[in-house]
Parts: sequence; C-alpha cells; structure tokens
Amino acid sequence: MLTREEKGAIIDSLKGDIENAKGIFLTNVIGMTSNDGVALRKEIREANGKLVVTRNTLFGLASKGTEAEEMLSNLKGPQAVAFAFEDAPGVAKALKEAGKKHEMVELRGGILDGKVLSIQEVQALADLPSLDEMLGTLLATFNAPISALARVLFAIQEQKESGAEPAPVEAAAEEAPAAEETATEE
Repeated sequence: MLTREEKGAIIDSLKGDIENAKGIFLTNVIGMTSNDGVALRKEIREANGKLVVTRNTLFGLASKGTEAEEMLSNLKGPQAVAFAFEDAPGVAKALKEAGKKHEMVELRGGILDGKVLSIQEVQALADLPSLDEMLGTLLATFNAPISALARVLFAIQEQKESGAEPAPVEAAAEEAPAAEETATEE
C-alpha cells in the first residue's frame, strides 16, 4: 500500500512528465515477460522517452488541468503511458514493434504537441522514420550533389591524364558561347 507521500511524489512526477512531453502514448504491456519489458523500456529511453505503469487513478490525478486530462481520466483496466520528450516517432515505433511481438500489447491513443491523436494517427506516426533516420536521409540529400560533382571532376582529371578526348559535357560547354554569339548577331 502506498502512503500519501509516495502517491503525491508519483503524481508530481507524472504531472512533470505530462507537461514536458512532446508526445504521450497510451498503451498496455500485458503479456510481456520482464526481459521484454526491460528491452522495451530501454528502446523508449534511447528515443529519449519514458514508460510508466502505475494505478489509473494516479494517471487521472496527475493529468488534471493538462492537455492529457481527457485521455488519462477514467481509465479502466491495465494501462501504461509512454512519454516522448524528443523523438515521438521513435517512441511510437518502439511500442508498435512490441505490439508485433506480443499480441496483447497495443497502441490505444496519443497526444502529440497538444493535439489528441486517433489510433490510426498514432499508427501512422509509428510508421515514420525515427529522428536519426530522418537526419541521415537529410544529410545524404545534402551530400548527393557534392558527391556527384566530385565524381565528375575526378573523371575529367582521369581523362586528361590518360590523354583521352574531352567528355561531351566539356564540348557542350565550349559550344554554348558560340551559339549565344550567333543568336545575338541575328
């Protein structure tokens, strides 16, 4: 049995998590072994999140006056709440992957930046790439033109060193000024 002070500490901690989280996801962790539960918590922690399992009444009391009040009040049955402090898609993806391994684990709703999400929207969010994957894609996109230019310049250098004829790109660049001169004369 929790004492009044312990309950107050849990409520204060939950209220702080609710206020600081960019995303909040309602789920359950029924049917998971303790090892799988620890692995899930680790994945969520790596996405800068937190998974909390406690009494539904404590979730309700902590959510009073917050954007999560509607979702966390009057909960019935075993529930868990995952908080995403930075990478909301990463936390949602970890929960979705756990649901694939354990039939009873499911996403039941969520809140992202103050907007209540349906189950379908949470599933779509879980399908998004994680923050690290998105940053990697962005970096590859930025580097692609530079890499292509470097390959072209290297190929030109190799051609000149081998004494081969200039590439058609160089010939087209030399013809372009001549074409402009004839257009201005007319």
